[in-house]
Amino acid sequence: MSEIFEPRGKPKFDWFIPIDGDGEHIGTDKAEIPPTFDYLKKVALTAEKSGFYSLLVPTRFSNGLFDENAPLAETWTTVAALASVTEKIRFLVAVRPGFISVGLFAQMAATLDQISGGRLDLNIVPGGIEGDMERLGEKTDHDTRYERASEFISACKKLWEKPEAIKFNGEFIHLNGAVCSPGPKGNPAFYLGGASEAALNLSADKADTYLAWILPQETLEPHLKKARKKYMDKGRSPRFGLRTHLIVRQSEREAWEIADELLSQTSKSVLKQRAKSSKNTSMVGQRSQTQQYENDKMGRHLWNGISNVRVNCGTAIVGNVEQVSEELLSYWRLGIDEFILSGFPHVTECNIVSEQLLPVLKDKIDEELSV
Repeated sequence: MSEIFEPRGKPKFDWFIPIDGDGEHIGTDKAEIPPTFDYLKKVALTAEKSGFYSLLVPTRFSNGLFDENAPLAETWTTVAALASVTEKIRFLVAVRPGFISVGLFAQMAATLDQISGGRLDLNIVPGGIEGDMERLGEKTDHDTRYERASEFISACKKLWEKPEAIKFNGEFIHLNGAVCSPGPKGNPAFYLGGASEAALNLSADKADTYLAWILPQETLEPHLKKARKKYMDKGRSPRFGLRTHLIVRQSEREAWEIADELLSQTSKSVLKQRAKSSKNTSMVGQRSQTQQYENDKMGRHLWNGISNVRVNCGTAIVGNVEQVSEELLSYWRLGIDEFILSGFPHVTECNIVSEQLLPVLKDKIDEELSV
């Protein structure tokens, strides 16, 4: 029997902004629903109305769900616009250190936090799929990117401490009189994912929340135990987040039919692009997501077929409401504090998840907490 860590209370539930585009079919040359601001605004407002805590907004240098040349919404301008039309929901914005001067970035993030009324959190992403960062001239090796990310976080925090000129002399980042005034309105939390040793070490040292992509529990549990120990060795209490897609319907059969339909119109060129990007990647987590299974089933209700056409997290929990709620409950028992969820298309699935799934899951969690 797997070890169950004592839960830390009720988890948070987040949704996702599909900057690549959306639709009932993925992996096609073009998205059925392009990533226009009007559509992304609709996703954000639906999630806010549904009571989600935050929105994960990824960052990419090319489309990672459809053809790589298909339209892609830029992250920071999109979030700034979404912040102006929402009121309560937070934004977990992906950041890749090394592409923007940290002095400028600290000002950008602080201003965005001011615009949003203190609703900004940062997902630090030092890694990348094969060839992605090279598009913009980045050639730094894997471990060096994590070392640079550590300085990036430290420099941001120092810039936000006081509205005064600072000096920062690291191996990668050098600031001489940089100022960020005003600083953030709130206190942006730092999230960080990754399955490599470098990622785990940086998370334990600097991240407020460690993020993992969903894997079978027997695989994820020892990984979380390892991460937990690294946090505790640093004298810190770990907080864990889990990223997963969902396909949930009233019947299991219908859910699997939706999964099959989702990939029924995939483009050969897109399949080729995704296979190339994951073949030689240095991302340990990406290799786990794209591991081959019979019928793409990692478990009875875990399906990684999405990874055939999508970069990064490519696994979904598939089943009826009872089955999916039990799966999520079991991950909560492992110590997950925050679930970052998504489904295609994101407006329709947001409504299904919030109206049909989450009330059942929350009741299960409340029942266990009351014991």
